[in-house]
Amino acid sequence: MKAILSVLFFLTFYTQDTFSLQLSNAALSLTKDHVVYDGSYRQIPYPNGDVPKNIGVCTDVVIRAYRKLGIDLQKEVHEDMKANFSKYPKTWGLKSTDTNIDHRRVPNLQVFFTRKGTSLPVTKNADDYKPGDLVTWMLTPSLPHIGIVVNRKSADGKRYMIVHNIGRGQELEDCLFNYNISGHYRYNPTK
Repeated sequence: MKAILSVLFFLTFYTQDTFSLQLSNAALSLTKDHVVYDGSYRQIPYPNGDVPKNIGVCTDVVIRAYRKLGIDLQKEVHEDMKANFSKYPKTWGLKSTDTNIDHRRVPNLQVFFTRKGTSLPVTKNADDYKPGDLVTWMLTPSLPHIGIVVNRKSADGKRYMIVHNIGRGQELEDCLFNYNISGHYRYNPTK
């Protein structure tokens, strides 16, 4: 029995570690694309819809990184919101879901990652943030932001860097503690 538990623990750790590295690499690959910050509302196909490749916001970094791994957050978020609409924020005054925008809103992703992934403690310890983790911040009291922790270290080697889009396109930046962290998540739907 002990041997079986050890194998299961190893497979769970290996699967998470492999997935996290793949998500990190997917996010890093996005930094090669020229993207102009544009958060305007757009009608997009469903499922697997995306805004044009040359535009986007912070949530589009997360959506595109997961999509590179075959995971459609547009569909996943929509299905959970449709079944559990009352659990999601009502900030925008919607009475029902909207497949064009729901997955592109940080507060909705926070609820989704809490419900379907793992919500981790928010700390000031850089060692707690691992490649493949998702971090949300409040840039101002009303401006949420999201990024992906990647497997590249800061110049001083003390923390992992972030791939995000804060207005300058999809970029790699040492900014984990530059803003007020509001959430810390892991989401691996393959395990």
